Amino acid sequence: MKRLNGEIRDREKVVRGLKQSESPLLSGYQIYHNYVRPHSSLNGKTPAEACGIKIEGDNKWLTLIQNASKS
Repeated sequence: MKRLNGEIRDREKVVRGLKQSESPLLSGYQIYHNYVRPHSSLNGKTPAEACGIKIEGDNKWLTLIQNASKS
């Protein structure tokens, strides 16, 4: 959580519109952090993979979007 908050603070400095409460940027970045981005402290796994959630496919972003559109 501390790492995610630090990354968000870094992005907030350069991204316009992040301070708006209805901005989808925070949700998207949280999904990226938990499902797409590998973490060195988790031996190259994402937090989702460390919890047993596997995203199939070469492009994890595309797979997540396709699965969300089916719901």
